[in-house]
Amino acid sequence: MEHNSDADIDLKEDNRREDRFGRRAGEKMIHRLVELGIALSSEKDHDRLMEMILLEAKNIYNADGGTLYLVTDDETGLSFQIMRNDTLNISMGGTTGKKIPFPPVPLYRPDSSKNMNNVASAVYHQAVASNIVDAYEAQEYDFSGTKKFDETTGYRSKSFLTVPMINTQREVIGVLQLINARDQTSNTIAFETSLQPMIEALTSQAAVALENQMLIQQQRALWNSLIEMIAASIDDKSPYTGGHCQRVPEITKLLAKAACESEEGIFAGFDLDEDEWYELHIAAWLHDCGKVTTPEYVVDKASKLETIYNRIHEVRTRFEVMHRDAEIECLKRKLDGEDPDTCDRDFQFAVDKLQEEYAFVANANVGGEFMDDADIERLKEIGQRRWTRYFDKGIGLSPPEAMLVAKNPPPPAPAQEPLIGDLPEHKTGNYNLGELTNLSIRRGTLTAEEREKINDHIVVTIKMLEQLPFPKKMRRVPEYAGGHHEKMDGTGYPKGLTKADMSIPARIMAIADIFEALTAADRPYKKAKTVSESLKIMKFMCKDQHIDADLFDLFLRSGVWKTYADEFLDPSQVDPVNIEDYLPSPTMLTTQSAAE
Repeated sequence: MEHNSDADIDLKEDNRREDRFGRRAGEKMIHRLVELGIALSSEKDHDRLMEMILLEAKNIYNADGGTLYLVTDDETGLSFQIMRNDTLNISMGGTTGKKIPFPPVPLYRPDSSKNMNNVASAVYHQAVASNIVDAYEAQEYDFSGTKKFDETTGYRSKSFLTVPMINTQREVIGVLQLINARDQTSNTIAFETSLQPMIEALTSQAAVALENQMLIQQQRALWNSLIEMIAASIDDKSPYTGGHCQRVPEITKLLAKAACESEEGIFAGFDLDEDEWYELHIAAWLHDCGKVTTPEYVVDKASKLETIYNRIHEVRTRFEVMHRDAEIECLKRKLDGEDPDTCDRDFQFAVDKLQEEYAFVANANVGGEFMDDADIERLKEIGQRRWTRYFDKGIGLSPPEAMLVAKNPPPPAPAQEPLIGDLPEHKTGNYNLGELTNLSIRRGTLTAEEREKINDHIVVTIKMLEQLPFPKKMRRVPEYAGGHHEKMDGTGYPKGLTKADMSIPARIMAIADIFEALTAADRPYKKAKTVSESLKIMKFMCKDQHIDADLFDLFLRSGVWKTYADEFLDPSQVDPVNIEDYLPSPTMLTTQSAAE
Protein backbone atom coordinates (compact mmCIF):
# COMPACT_ATOMS: atom_id res chain seq x y z
CA MET A 1 0.00 0.00 0.00
CA GLU A 2 1.27 3.39 -1.02
CA HIS A 3 1.83 5.73 1.84
CA ASN A 4 1.62 9.52 1.31
CA SER A 5 3.86 11.68 3.40
CA ASP A 6 2.69 14.94 4.94
CA ALA A 7 4.82 16.78 2.36
CA ASP A 8 3.04 14.99 -0.49
CA ILE A 9 -0.33 15.86 0.99
CA ASP A 10 0.65 19.52 1.34
CA LEU A 11 1.90 19.59 -2.27
CA LYS A 12 -1.35 18.13 -3.61
CA GLU A 13 -3.35 20.64 -1.60
CA ASP A 14 -1.22 23.46 -3.00
CA ASN A 15 -1.82 22.16 -6.51
CA ARG A 16 -5.56 22.00 -5.88
CA ARG A 17 -5.53 25.56 -4.57
CA GLU A 18 -3.59 26.68 -7.64
CA ASP A 19 -6.06 24.90 -9.89
CA ARG A 20 -8.98 26.54 -8.10
CA PHE A 21 -7.23 29.91 -8.27
CA GLY A 22 -6.46 29.37 -11.96
CA ARG A 23 -10.03 28.41 -12.69
CA ARG A 24 -11.37 31.38 -10.77
CA ALA A 25 -8.92 33.67 -12.58
CA GLY A 26 -9.94 32.18 -15.91
CA GLU A 27 -13.63 32.48 -15.08
CA LYS A 28 -13.08 36.05 -13.96
CA MET A 29 -11.23 36.83 -17.18
CA ILE A 30 -13.98 35.25 -19.31
CA HIS A 31 -16.61 37.15 -17.36
CA ARG A 32 -14.69 40.36 -17.93
CA LEU A 33 -14.41 39.58 -21.64
CA VAL A 34 -18.17 39.12 -21.83
CA GLU A 35 -18.69 42.44 -20.05
CA LEU A 36 -16.30 44.10 -22.47
CA GLY A 37 -18.13 42.64 -25.44
CA ILE A 38 -21.40 44.11 -24.18
CA ALA A 39 -19.75 47.45 -23.44
CA LEU A 40 -18.05 47.56 -26.83
CA SER A 41 -21.26 46.81 -28.69
CA SER A 42 -23.20 49.50 -26.83
CA GLU A 43 -20.64 52.32 -27.04
CA LYS A 44 -21.70 54.91 -29.62
CA ASP A 45 -18.81 57.34 -29.36
CA HIS A 46 -16.01 56.39 -31.74
CA ASP A 47 -13.20 57.89 -29.67
CA ARG A 48 -14.40 56.37 -26.41
CA LEU A 49 -14.75 53.00 -28.09
CA MET A 50 -11.15 53.02 -29.31
CA GLU A 51 -9.91 54.18 -25.91
CA MET A 52 -11.84 51.40 -24.23
CA ILE A 53 -10.19 48.82 -26.51
CA LEU A 54 -6.66 50.04 -25.83
CA LEU A 55 -7.05 50.61 -22.10
CA GLU A 56 -8.63 47.22 -21.49
CA ALA A 57 -5.84 45.52 -23.44
CA LYS A 58 -3.25 47.46 -21.40
CA ASN A 59 -5.00 46.41 -18.20
CA ILE A 60 -4.98 42.71 -19.05
CA TYR A 61 -1.22 42.71 -19.44
CA ASN A 62 -0.47 45.63 -17.12
CA ALA A 63 1.30 47.12 -20.15
CA ASP A 64 3.15 50.41 -19.79
CA GLY A 65 2.07 51.71 -23.19
CA GLY A 66 0.06 51.03 -26.26
CA THR A 67 -1.08 52.31 -29.63
CA LEU A 68 -4.20 51.66 -31.65
CA TYR A 69 -3.98 52.08 -35.42
CA LEU A 70 -6.78 52.08 -37.99
CA VAL A 71 -6.37 51.44 -41.69
CA THR A 72 -6.63 54.68 -43.67
CA ASP A 73 -9.51 55.18 -46.10
CA ASP A 74 -7.22 54.60 -49.08
CA GLU A 75 -5.82 51.44 -47.41
CA THR A 76 -2.23 52.58 -47.84
CA GLY A 77 -1.34 53.18 -44.21
CA LEU A 78 -2.08 52.69 -40.53
CA SER A 79 -3.13 55.95 -38.92
CA PHE A 80 -2.47 56.61 -35.23
CA GLN A 81 -5.76 56.81 -33.32
CA ILE A 82 -4.84 56.40 -29.64
CA MET A 83 -1.44 56.56 -27.89
CA ARG A 84 -0.79 55.93 -24.20
CA ASN A 85 2.40 55.58 -22.16
CA ASP A 86 2.25 55.65 -18.37
CA THR A 87 5.97 56.17 -17.72
CA LEU A 88 6.30 59.04 -20.19
CA ASN A 89 2.88 60.43 -19.28
CA ILE A 90 1.81 60.37 -22.93
CA SER A 91 -1.91 60.53 -23.63
CA MET A 92 -2.89 61.50 -27.17
CA GLY A 93 -5.75 60.93 -29.55
CA GLY A 94 -9.29 59.90 -28.72
CA THR A 95 -11.16 61.99 -26.18
CA THR A 96 -8.01 63.84 -25.07
CA GLY A 97 -8.35 66.27 -27.94
CA LYS A 98 -4.59 66.10 -28.52
CA LYS A 99 -3.69 65.26 -32.09
CA ILE A 100 -1.05 62.62 -32.69
CA PRO A 101 1.68 64.32 -34.74
CA PHE A 102 2.96 61.18 -36.46
CA PRO A 103 2.14 60.32 -40.08
CA PRO A 104 0.49 56.98 -40.87
CA VAL A 105 2.66 53.88 -40.95
CA PRO A 106 3.00 53.05 -44.67
CA LEU A 107 1.67 49.63 -45.63
CA TYR A 108 3.55 49.57 -48.91
CA ARG A 109 6.97 50.57 -50.17
CA PRO A 110 7.48 53.08 -52.98
CA ASP A 111 7.73 50.13 -55.40
CA SER A 112 4.26 48.97 -54.24
CA SER A 113 5.65 45.94 -52.43
CA LYS A 114 4.39 45.15 -48.94
CA ASN A 115 6.12 46.91 -46.07
CA MET A 116 7.24 44.00 -43.88
CA ASN A 117 9.94 45.90 -41.96
CA ASN A 118 7.53 47.61 -39.61
CA VAL A 119 5.95 45.20 -37.13
CA ALA A 120 2.50 46.86 -37.28
CA SER A 121 2.51 46.82 -41.08
CA ALA A 122 3.71 43.20 -41.16
CA VAL A 123 0.96 42.14 -38.75
CA TYR A 124 -1.58 43.86 -41.02
CA HIS A 125 -0.40 41.95 -44.08
CA GLN A 126 0.01 38.59 -42.32
CA ALA A 127 -3.14 38.95 -40.22
CA VAL A 128 -1.26 37.14 -37.41
CA ALA A 129 -0.22 38.45 -33.99
CA SER A 130 3.46 39.14 -33.22
CA ASN A 131 4.93 38.70 -29.72
CA ILE A 132 8.44 40.16 -29.38
CA VAL A 133 10.35 39.64 -26.15
CA ASP A 134 12.94 42.36 -26.79
CA ALA A 135 12.76 44.77 -29.69
CA TYR A 136 16.48 45.50 -29.50
CA GLU A 137 17.26 41.85 -30.23
CA ALA A 138 14.61 41.35 -32.91
CA GLN A 139 16.13 40.82 -36.36
CA GLU A 140 13.03 40.50 -38.55
CA TYR A 141 11.79 44.07 -38.03
CA ASP A 142 13.31 47.52 -38.21
CA PHE A 143 13.15 49.14 -34.77
CA SER A 144 15.58 51.94 -35.56
CA GLY A 145 12.85 54.54 -35.10
CA THR A 146 11.98 53.04 -31.70
CA LYS A 147 15.60 53.11 -30.61
CA LYS A 148 15.95 56.74 -31.69
CA PHE A 149 12.83 57.59 -29.70
CA ASP A 150 14.31 55.86 -26.67
CA GLU A 151 17.54 57.82 -27.00
CA THR A 152 15.62 61.07 -27.04
CA THR A 153 13.33 60.26 -24.10
CA GLY A 154 15.49 57.95 -22.00
CA TYR A 155 12.85 55.29 -22.30
CA ARG A 156 13.51 51.57 -22.93
CA SER A 157 11.08 49.93 -25.33
CA LYS A 158 11.40 46.21 -24.84
CA SER A 159 8.50 43.77 -25.14
CA PHE A 160 5.95 44.25 -27.94
CA LEU A 161 2.64 42.51 -28.55
CA THR A 162 1.03 43.50 -31.87
CA VAL A 163 -2.37 42.05 -32.75
CA PRO A 164 -4.45 42.50 -35.93
CA MET A 165 -8.07 43.63 -35.61
CA ILE A 166 -10.02 41.42 -38.00
CA ASN A 167 -13.66 42.10 -38.88
CA THR A 168 -16.43 39.72 -39.93
CA GLN A 169 -15.25 39.86 -43.55
CA ARG A 170 -11.82 38.58 -42.46
CA GLU A 171 -10.36 41.99 -43.28
CA VAL A 172 -7.79 43.69 -41.07
CA ILE A 173 -9.24 47.08 -40.17
CA GLY A 174 -6.69 48.05 -37.57
CA VAL A 175 -3.79 47.00 -35.39
CA LEU A 176 -3.43 47.03 -31.59
CA GLN A 177 0.08 47.28 -30.21
CA LEU A 178 1.07 46.98 -26.55
CA ILE A 179 4.52 47.91 -25.20
CA ASN A 180 6.36 46.66 -22.11
CA ALA A 181 4.30 44.26 -20.09
CA ARG A 182 4.95 44.70 -16.35
CA ASP A 183 4.95 42.37 -13.37
CA GLN A 184 3.59 43.18 -9.93
CA THR A 185 6.68 45.20 -9.10
CA SER A 186 6.49 47.18 -12.38
CA ASN A 187 9.47 45.42 -13.92
CA THR A 188 9.30 45.01 -17.70
CA ILE A 189 8.62 41.42 -18.73
CA ALA A 190 7.64 39.55 -21.86
CA PHE A 191 3.98 39.29 -22.82
CA GLU A 192 2.70 35.96 -21.54
CA THR A 193 1.60 33.72 -24.37
CA SER A 194 -1.10 32.25 -22.12
CA LEU A 195 -2.90 35.58 -22.07
CA GLN A 196 -2.48 36.23 -25.77
CA PRO A 197 -5.72 34.43 -26.77
CA MET A 198 -7.55 36.79 -24.43
CA ILE A 199 -6.10 39.82 -26.24
CA GLU A 200 -6.88 38.28 -29.61
CA ALA A 201 -10.47 37.64 -28.48
CA LEU A 202 -10.70 41.23 -27.29
CA THR A 203 -9.38 42.61 -30.59
CA SER A 204 -11.79 40.38 -32.48
CA GLN A 205 -14.73 41.75 -30.50
CA ALA A 206 -13.34 45.25 -30.87
CA ALA A 207 -12.98 44.86 -34.64
CA VAL A 208 -16.62 43.83 -34.95
CA ALA A 209 -17.72 46.74 -32.74
CA LEU A 210 -15.58 49.19 -34.74
CA GLU A 211 -16.83 47.76 -38.00
CA ASN A 212 -20.44 48.18 -36.92
CA GLN A 213 -19.77 51.70 -35.75
CA MET A 214 -17.96 52.64 -38.95
CA LEU A 215 -20.77 51.13 -41.01
CA ILE A 216 -23.28 53.23 -39.07
CA GLN A 217 -21.13 56.32 -39.56
CA GLN A 218 -20.78 55.58 -43.26
CA GLN A 219 -24.52 55.04 -43.58
CA ARG A 220 -25.20 58.29 -41.76
CA ALA A 221 -22.68 60.11 -43.94
CA LEU A 222 -24.35 58.64 -47.03
CA TRP A 223 -27.78 59.59 -45.72
CA ASN A 224 -26.64 63.13 -44.89
CA SER A 225 -25.11 63.51 -48.34
CA LEU A 226 -28.31 62.21 -49.92
CA ILE A 227 -30.62 64.63 -48.13
CA GLU A 228 -28.27 67.54 -48.78
CA MET A 229 -28.16 66.52 -52.44
CA ILE A 230 -31.98 66.46 -52.57
CA ALA A 231 -32.17 69.87 -50.87
CA ALA A 232 -29.51 71.30 -53.18
CA SER A 233 -31.34 69.89 -56.20
CA ILE A 234 -34.55 71.63 -55.13
CA ASP A 235 -32.69 74.89 -54.65
CA ASP A 236 -30.87 74.45 -57.97
CA LYS A 237 -34.15 73.68 -59.71
CA SER A 238 -35.22 77.23 -58.96
CA PRO A 239 -32.49 79.88 -59.21
CA TYR A 240 -34.76 82.17 -57.20
CA THR A 241 -34.97 79.94 -54.14
CA GLY A 242 -31.39 78.73 -54.05
CA GLY A 243 -30.23 78.18 -50.50
CA HIS A 244 -33.69 78.09 -48.89
CA CYS A 245 -33.42 74.40 -48.00
CA GLN A 246 -29.97 75.06 -46.54
CA ARG A 247 -30.84 78.20 -44.57
CA VAL A 248 -34.03 76.98 -42.89
CA PRO A 249 -32.08 74.30 -40.94
CA GLU A 250 -29.77 77.01 -39.60
CA ILE A 251 -32.63 79.02 -38.09
CA THR A 252 -34.28 75.82 -36.88
CA LYS A 253 -31.19 74.72 -34.97
CA LEU A 254 -30.62 78.17 -33.47
CA LEU A 255 -34.19 78.41 -32.17
CA ALA A 256 -34.25 74.78 -30.97
CA LYS A 257 -31.01 75.40 -29.05
CA ALA A 258 -32.53 78.48 -27.43
CA ALA A 259 -35.59 76.43 -26.46
CA CYS A 260 -33.42 73.75 -24.87
CA GLU A 261 -31.50 76.35 -22.87
CA SER A 262 -34.59 78.23 -21.72
CA GLU A 263 -36.22 77.45 -18.39
CA GLU A 264 -39.17 79.77 -18.95
CA GLY A 265 -42.77 78.84 -19.68
CA ILE A 266 -43.36 75.87 -21.95
CA PHE A 267 -39.61 75.39 -22.45
CA ALA A 268 -38.82 74.57 -18.80
CA GLY A 269 -38.87 70.82 -19.43
CA PHE A 270 -37.98 70.88 -23.11
CA ASP A 271 -34.74 69.27 -24.26
CA LEU A 272 -33.41 67.24 -27.18
CA ASP A 273 -31.04 64.31 -26.91
CA GLU A 274 -28.55 63.39 -29.62
CA ASP A 275 -31.04 61.28 -31.58
CA GLU A 276 -33.75 63.95 -31.36
CA TRP A 277 -31.35 66.61 -32.61
CA TYR A 278 -30.54 64.42 -35.60
CA GLU A 279 -34.26 63.81 -36.18
CA LEU A 280 -34.87 67.57 -36.31
CA HIS A 281 -31.83 68.06 -38.53
CA ILE A 282 -33.19 65.59 -41.10
CA ALA A 283 -36.67 67.13 -40.98
CA ALA A 284 -35.32 70.65 -41.51
CA TRP A 285 -33.27 69.62 -44.54
CA LEU A 286 -36.17 67.71 -46.09
CA HIS A 287 -38.99 70.12 -45.21
CA ASP A 288 -39.46 71.08 -48.89
CA CYS A 289 -38.56 67.80 -50.58
CA GLY A 290 -42.04 67.68 -52.14
CA LYS A 291 -41.06 70.61 -54.37
CA VAL A 292 -39.33 68.14 -56.67
CA THR A 293 -42.80 67.57 -58.17
CA THR A 294 -43.72 71.27 -58.48
CA PRO A 295 -43.33 72.59 -62.05
CA GLU A 296 -40.45 75.00 -62.41
CA TYR A 297 -42.52 77.71 -64.07
CA VAL A 298 -44.87 77.67 -61.06
CA VAL A 299 -42.07 77.86 -58.50
CA ASP A 300 -40.28 80.56 -60.51
CA LYS A 301 -43.37 82.44 -61.68
CA ALA A 302 -42.21 86.03 -61.34
CA SER A 303 -44.91 87.60 -63.52
CA LYS A 304 -48.52 86.74 -64.22
CA LEU A 305 -47.98 85.71 -67.83
CA GLU A 306 -44.90 83.64 -67.11
CA THR A 307 -44.86 79.94 -67.99
CA ILE A 308 -41.64 78.61 -69.48
CA TYR A 309 -41.05 82.22 -70.50
CA ASN A 310 -42.78 85.56 -69.93
CA ARG A 311 -45.63 85.78 -72.47
CA ILE A 312 -45.80 89.55 -72.17
CA HIS A 313 -43.54 89.51 -75.23
CA GLU A 314 -46.34 87.91 -77.29
CA VAL A 315 -48.81 90.51 -76.06
CA ARG A 316 -46.37 93.32 -76.84
CA THR A 317 -45.91 91.94 -80.36
CA ARG A 318 -49.66 92.21 -80.92
CA PHE A 319 -49.57 95.83 -79.78
CA GLU A 320 -46.68 96.34 -82.20
CA VAL A 321 -48.84 94.82 -84.97
CA MET A 322 -51.71 97.12 -84.11
CA HIS A 323 -49.32 100.09 -84.14
CA ARG A 324 -48.26 99.19 -87.68
CA ASP A 325 -51.88 98.60 -88.67
CA ALA A 326 -52.71 102.11 -87.45
CA GLU A 327 -49.77 103.50 -89.43
CA ILE A 328 -50.83 101.64 -92.56
CA GLU A 329 -54.40 102.89 -92.13
CA CYS A 330 -53.08 106.45 -91.84
CA LEU A 331 -51.07 106.14 -95.02
CA LYS A 332 -53.97 104.59 -96.92
CA ARG A 333 -56.24 107.48 -95.92
CA LYS A 334 -53.65 109.96 -97.17
CA LEU A 335 -53.42 108.10 -100.48
CA ASP A 336 -57.20 108.24 -100.72
CA GLY A 337 -57.00 112.01 -100.54
CA GLU A 338 -57.98 112.70 -96.93
CA ASP A 339 -56.49 115.66 -95.06
CA PRO A 340 -52.92 114.66 -94.01
CA ASP A 341 -53.07 116.63 -90.75
CA THR A 342 -56.30 114.91 -89.74
CA CYS A 343 -54.81 111.54 -90.61
CA ASP A 344 -51.68 112.25 -88.57
CA ARG A 345 -53.75 113.40 -85.56
CA ASP A 346 -55.89 110.27 -85.68
CA PHE A 347 -52.78 108.12 -86.01
CA GLN A 348 -51.06 109.79 -83.07
CA PHE A 349 -54.18 109.44 -80.95
CA ALA A 350 -54.37 105.69 -81.77
CA VAL A 351 -50.66 105.21 -81.07
CA ASP A 352 -50.80 107.08 -77.75
CA LYS A 353 -53.77 104.98 -76.69
CA LEU A 354 -51.93 101.77 -77.59
CA GLN A 355 -48.86 102.90 -75.66
CA GLU A 356 -50.96 103.76 -72.59
CA GLU A 357 -52.93 100.52 -72.76
CA TYR A 358 -49.80 98.40 -73.15
CA ALA A 359 -48.18 100.16 -70.17
CA PHE A 360 -51.28 99.30 -68.12
CA VAL A 361 -51.15 95.64 -69.21
CA ALA A 362 -47.40 95.38 -68.65
CA ASN A 363 -47.72 96.91 -65.17
CA ALA A 364 -50.54 94.50 -64.34
CA ASN A 365 -48.31 91.60 -65.40
CA VAL A 366 -45.73 92.44 -62.72
CA GLY A 367 -48.20 91.78 -59.91
CA GLY A 368 -46.79 94.44 -57.62
CA GLU A 369 -50.08 96.24 -56.99
CA PHE A 370 -53.50 94.97 -55.95
CA MET A 371 -55.95 94.62 -58.86
CA ASP A 372 -59.41 95.97 -58.04
CA ASP A 373 -62.63 95.44 -60.00
CA ALA A 374 -62.07 98.54 -62.13
CA ASP A 375 -58.61 97.36 -63.14
CA ILE A 376 -59.91 93.96 -64.13
CA GLU A 377 -62.77 95.50 -66.10
CA ARG A 378 -60.31 97.68 -67.99
CA LEU A 379 -58.18 94.63 -68.79
CA LYS A 380 -61.22 92.98 -70.32
CA GLU A 381 -61.97 96.07 -72.41
CA ILE A 382 -58.42 96.19 -73.74
CA GLY A 383 -58.47 92.46 -74.35
CA GLN A 384 -61.59 92.69 -76.47
CA ARG A 385 -59.78 94.79 -79.09
CA ARG A 386 -59.12 92.80 -82.22
CA TRP A 387 -56.02 92.21 -84.29
CA THR A 388 -55.65 90.30 -87.54
CA ARG A 389 -53.72 87.05 -87.75
CA TYR A 390 -52.50 86.16 -91.25
CA PHE A 391 -50.67 82.89 -90.61
CA ASP A 392 -51.79 79.36 -89.80
CA LYS A 393 -51.51 78.80 -86.03
CA GLY A 394 -51.95 75.03 -86.40
CA ILE A 395 -48.52 74.25 -87.83
CA GLY A 396 -45.05 73.98 -86.27
CA LEU A 397 -46.49 72.70 -83.01
CA SER A 398 -45.31 70.01 -80.61
CA PRO A 399 -47.56 66.91 -80.40
CA PRO A 400 -49.24 68.06 -77.13
CA GLU A 401 -49.89 71.55 -78.57
CA ALA A 402 -51.22 70.04 -81.81
CA MET A 403 -53.66 67.88 -79.82
CA LEU A 404 -54.98 70.94 -77.97
CA VAL A 405 -55.45 72.91 -81.20
CA ALA A 406 -57.06 69.89 -82.90
CA LYS A 407 -59.75 69.79 -80.21
CA ASN A 408 -60.65 73.41 -80.93
CA PRO A 409 -59.53 74.24 -84.48
CA PRO A 410 -58.88 77.97 -84.94
CA PRO A 411 -60.46 79.81 -87.85
CA PRO A 412 -58.33 79.91 -90.99
CA ALA A 413 -56.14 82.95 -91.60
CA PRO A 414 -56.71 85.78 -91.99
CA ALA A 415 -58.67 85.80 -88.75
CA GLN A 416 -59.63 88.37 -86.15
CA GLU A 417 -58.47 87.46 -82.63
CA PRO A 418 -58.67 89.23 -79.27
CA LEU A 419 -55.70 91.38 -78.34
CA ILE A 420 -55.55 89.62 -74.96
CA GLY A 421 -57.50 86.42 -74.70
CA ASP A 422 -58.42 83.24 -72.92
CA LEU A 423 -58.21 80.76 -75.77
CA PRO A 424 -59.10 77.04 -75.74
CA GLU A 425 -55.45 76.04 -76.14
CA HIS A 426 -54.64 77.91 -72.93
CA LYS A 427 -56.27 75.21 -70.82
CA THR A 428 -53.66 72.51 -70.19
CA GLY A 429 -54.35 69.86 -67.57
CA ASN A 430 -55.22 71.52 -64.27
CA TYR A 431 -53.85 74.88 -65.35
CA ASN A 432 -55.55 77.78 -67.10
CA LEU A 433 -52.87 79.71 -68.96
CA GLY A 434 -55.38 82.21 -70.32
CA GLU A 435 -53.86 85.66 -70.65
CA LEU A 436 -56.85 87.51 -69.24
CA THR A 437 -57.24 84.98 -66.43
CA ASN A 438 -53.63 85.38 -65.37
CA LEU A 439 -53.44 89.15 -65.82
CA SER A 440 -56.57 89.43 -63.64
CA ILE A 441 -54.87 87.86 -60.61
CA ARG A 442 -55.69 90.35 -57.89
CA ARG A 443 -52.55 89.92 -55.77
CA GLY A 444 -49.22 88.33 -56.58
CA THR A 445 -48.53 86.29 -59.70
CA LEU A 446 -50.14 82.90 -59.04
CA THR A 447 -53.54 81.62 -60.06
CA ALA A 448 -55.59 79.63 -57.57
CA GLU A 449 -54.57 76.40 -59.32
CA GLU A 450 -50.89 77.32 -59.21
CA ARG A 451 -51.06 78.34 -55.57
CA GLU A 452 -52.77 75.06 -54.78
CA LYS A 453 -50.01 73.22 -56.62
CA ILE A 454 -47.34 75.00 -54.61
CA ASN A 455 -49.22 74.32 -51.37
CA ASP A 456 -49.48 70.71 -52.47
CA HIS A 457 -45.71 70.32 -52.05
CA ILE A 458 -46.37 69.87 -48.32
CA VAL A 459 -48.72 66.98 -49.00
CA VAL A 460 -46.13 65.47 -51.33
CA THR A 461 -43.39 66.05 -48.72
CA ILE A 462 -45.38 64.17 -46.07
CA LYS A 463 -46.25 61.40 -48.52
CA MET A 464 -42.63 60.98 -49.60
CA LEU A 465 -41.30 60.97 -46.04
CA GLU A 466 -43.97 58.59 -44.73
CA GLN A 467 -42.93 56.10 -47.39
CA LEU A 468 -39.36 56.04 -46.06
CA PRO A 469 -38.64 53.29 -43.47
CA PHE A 470 -37.39 55.64 -40.76
CA PRO A 471 -36.13 53.90 -37.63
CA LYS A 472 -38.07 54.40 -34.41
CA LYS A 473 -35.80 57.23 -33.30
CA MET A 474 -36.64 59.22 -36.44
CA ARG A 475 -40.36 58.49 -36.73
CA ARG A 476 -41.31 62.17 -36.21
CA VAL A 477 -39.43 63.45 -39.27
CA PRO A 478 -42.62 63.56 -41.41
CA GLU A 479 -44.46 65.45 -38.64
CA TYR A 480 -41.72 68.04 -38.21
CA ALA A 481 -41.09 68.52 -41.93
CA GLY A 482 -44.76 68.54 -42.95
CA GLY A 483 -46.01 71.07 -40.40
CA HIS A 484 -44.23 74.28 -41.34
CA HIS A 485 -47.30 75.73 -43.12
CA GLU A 486 -49.74 74.93 -40.33
CA LYS A 487 -51.09 77.81 -38.22
CA MET A 488 -51.76 77.92 -34.52
CA ASP A 489 -55.45 78.72 -35.08
CA GLY A 490 -55.99 75.72 -37.36
CA THR A 491 -56.30 77.66 -40.63
CA GLY A 492 -53.03 76.39 -42.11
CA TYR A 493 -52.42 73.47 -44.42
CA PRO A 494 -52.37 70.64 -45.25
CA LYS A 495 -54.02 69.22 -42.11
CA GLY A 496 -55.41 72.33 -40.42
CA LEU A 497 -53.57 71.56 -37.18
CA THR A 498 -53.77 73.81 -34.14
CA LYS A 499 -51.03 74.67 -31.66
CA ALA A 500 -52.21 71.89 -29.36
CA ASP A 501 -51.82 69.39 -32.19
CA MET A 502 -48.21 70.34 -32.94
CA SER A 503 -44.97 69.57 -31.16
CA ILE A 504 -42.49 72.31 -30.28
CA PRO A 505 -40.02 71.25 -33.04
CA ALA A 506 -42.80 71.40 -35.67
CA ARG A 507 -43.75 74.91 -34.51
CA ILE A 508 -40.08 75.92 -34.54
CA MET A 509 -39.81 74.96 -38.20
CA ALA A 510 -42.80 77.15 -39.10
CA ILE A 511 -41.06 80.23 -37.68
CA ALA A 512 -37.76 79.29 -39.33
CA ASP A 513 -39.42 78.89 -42.73
CA ILE A 514 -41.25 82.23 -42.48
CA PHE A 515 -38.27 84.29 -41.30
CA GLU A 516 -36.06 82.85 -44.04
CA ALA A 517 -38.70 83.52 -46.70
CA LEU A 518 -39.28 87.12 -45.57
CA THR A 519 -35.59 88.02 -45.47
CA ALA A 520 -34.54 86.05 -48.57
CA ALA A 521 -32.96 88.16 -51.29
CA ASP A 522 -33.34 85.58 -54.05
CA ARG A 523 -37.11 85.60 -54.69
CA PRO A 524 -38.33 86.79 -58.11
CA TYR A 525 -41.67 88.05 -56.88
CA LYS A 526 -40.61 90.29 -54.01
CA LYS A 527 -37.90 92.57 -52.73
CA ALA A 528 -35.80 91.32 -49.81
CA LYS A 529 -37.20 92.73 -46.59
CA THR A 530 -35.16 94.21 -43.77
CA VAL A 531 -35.08 92.55 -40.38
CA SER A 532 -37.42 95.14 -38.87
CA GLU A 533 -39.92 94.74 -41.73
CA SER A 534 -39.82 90.97 -41.34
CA LEU A 535 -40.31 91.09 -37.57
CA LYS A 536 -43.21 93.52 -37.99
CA ILE A 537 -44.96 91.10 -40.33
CA MET A 538 -44.28 88.21 -37.96
CA LYS A 539 -45.70 90.24 -35.08
CA PHE A 540 -49.00 90.51 -36.96
CA MET A 541 -48.83 86.80 -37.79
CA CYS A 542 -48.36 86.13 -34.10
CA LYS A 543 -51.31 88.36 -33.21
CA ASP A 544 -53.45 86.48 -35.76
CA GLN A 545 -52.34 83.17 -34.20
CA HIS A 546 -50.56 82.06 -37.33
CA ILE A 547 -47.27 81.43 -35.53
CA ASP A 548 -46.55 80.34 -31.95
CA ALA A 549 -46.41 83.34 -29.59
CA ASP A 550 -44.14 81.52 -27.09
CA LEU A 551 -41.62 80.67 -29.77
CA PHE A 552 -41.76 84.11 -31.38
CA ASP A 553 -41.11 85.64 -27.95
CA LEU A 554 -38.12 83.31 -27.51
CA PHE A 555 -36.99 84.03 -31.08
CA LEU A 556 -36.78 87.72 -30.19
CA ARG A 557 -35.46 87.57 -26.63
CA SER A 558 -32.76 84.97 -27.35
CA GLY A 559 -31.40 86.98 -30.28
CA VAL A 560 -31.79 84.12 -32.76
CA TRP A 561 -32.95 86.64 -35.37
CA LYS A 562 -29.76 88.68 -34.86
CA THR A 563 -27.42 85.69 -34.97
CA TYR A 564 -28.93 84.51 -38.24
CA ALA A 565 -29.11 88.00 -39.76
CA ASP A 566 -25.46 88.79 -39.02
CA GLU A 567 -24.30 85.61 -40.73
CA PHE A 568 -26.69 85.18 -43.65
CA LEU A 569 -28.23 88.53 -44.59
CA ASP A 570 -26.85 91.43 -46.54
CA PRO A 571 -25.71 94.18 -44.13
CA SER A 572 -28.20 96.57 -45.72
CA GLN A 573 -31.04 94.37 -44.43
CA VAL A 574 -29.85 94.39 -40.82
CA ASP A 575 -31.38 97.63 -39.64
CA PRO A 576 -31.78 98.80 -36.01
CA VAL A 577 -34.29 96.74 -34.05
CA ASN A 578 -35.83 97.25 -30.63
CA ILE A 579 -37.34 93.88 -29.76
CA GLU A 580 -39.77 95.51 -27.33
CA ASP A 581 -41.61 96.83 -30.40
CA TYR A 582 -42.32 93.31 -31.62
CA LEU A 583 -42.75 91.15 -28.50
CA PRO A 584 -46.14 89.45 -28.26
CA SER A 585 -48.50 90.50 -25.50
CA PRO A 586 -47.92 88.60 -22.22
CA THR A 587 -51.54 87.46 -22.40
CA MET A 588 -50.66 85.49 -25.54
CA LEU A 589 -47.94 83.47 -23.80
CA THR A 590 -48.57 80.06 -22.27
CA THR A 591 -48.20 80.10 -18.50
CA GLN A 592 -46.11 77.49 -16.72
CA SER A 593 -49.17 75.95 -15.08
CA ALA A 594 -50.95 75.70 -18.41
CA ALA A 595 -47.88 74.12 -19.98
CA GLU A 596 -47.79 71.52 -17.23
